[in-house]
Amino acid sequence: MPLNIKNVLVCDAVDKSCVELLEEHGINVTYKLKLPVDELCKEVKNFDAAIVRSDTKITAEVLAAGAGSLKVVGRAGAGVDNIDVAAATTHNVVVLNTPGGNSISACELTCILIGALARPVVPAGQSMKEGRWDRKLYSGNELYGKTLAVLGLGRIGREVAIRMKTWGMRVIGYDPITTEAEAKAVGIEKLTLEQIWPLADYITVHTPLIPATRNLISTESLAKCKQGVKVINVARGGIIDEQAVLDALQSGKCAGAAFDVFPEEPPKSEVTKALINHPKVVATPHLGASTAEAQVRVAVEVAEQFIALNGTSPKYTSYAGVINKDALAHYQ
Repeated sequence: MPLNIKNVLVCDAVDKSCVELLEEHGINVTYKLKLPVDELCKEVKNFDAAIVRSDTKITAEVLAAGAGSLKVVGRAGAGVDNIDVAAATTHNVVVLNTPGGNSISACELTCILIGALARPVVPAGQSMKEGRWDRKLYSGNELYGKTLAVLGLGRIGREVAIRMKTWGMRVIGYDPITTEAEAKAVGIEKLTLEQIWPLADYITVHTPLIPATRNLISTESLAKCKQGVKVINVARGGIIDEQAVLDALQSGKCAGAAFDVFPEEPPKSEVTKALINHPKVVATPHLGASTAEAQVRVAVEVAEQFIALNGTSPKYTSYAGVINKDALAHYQ
């Protein structure tokens, strides 16, 4: 049964291609960006669907206010951290995201950060701006022949593996769902975590943040790693224990780290600030999906799924980003 989405509220800035595609298919779009919670609660009852990015939080309170009218919340991005999925399911609100939209952008940033840890271009560039010529100080290492561990072999993890293989790295990986054959198809040796820790020169994480992955890289796991291991997180803050990495950087166990994501954004905790300011850390302000191409892709992907849920187009029939199938079943 089609969902009959007619009026959509856009809560955060999305590329105009999203609005254009929705309007082409007879869906009305209203832009009301970054509304305070009380105003959002008033507005949401006038719409069939809402689109958010990272700024707007769709809480249980907002979902309760929209009960009876709101059918779908779409996030133009991967993950749904800012949407209360359990509350949405209770109110029969379908939650969807765009899991593939920013995969290439997140993958490319990961690869760039791996390179920045191998060759200290960030501090070297800064020293040049400050008028210094510290050629000896910023010697690095080749990636060729080194071992990269990819934890989480979904879209992004596999894309990283494909690219870093071409740099001559040995890529090993872990994922409880991906089969050995699927990993092998993109040149990854699938191993257990216990096998991975002592082998890795670089470890990059590409998992969602769930109880099983929180502090996946911890004091305990780092203790099992090579002296001088380097870690990269372009996934979600909290997958890598920041205090554990800070301690390992100070002891020399960890020789470098790159973080694009943090448990709290913008960061406020003293631990996070100390990590960001450490000379062997490259930190970026959650830029994983911040490319022109990814922003168009995620915007279009949300619109395509809304149209597919309406069942009005033979071209758009997939809503693969739906998170809570139980809510969708209510309409079928």
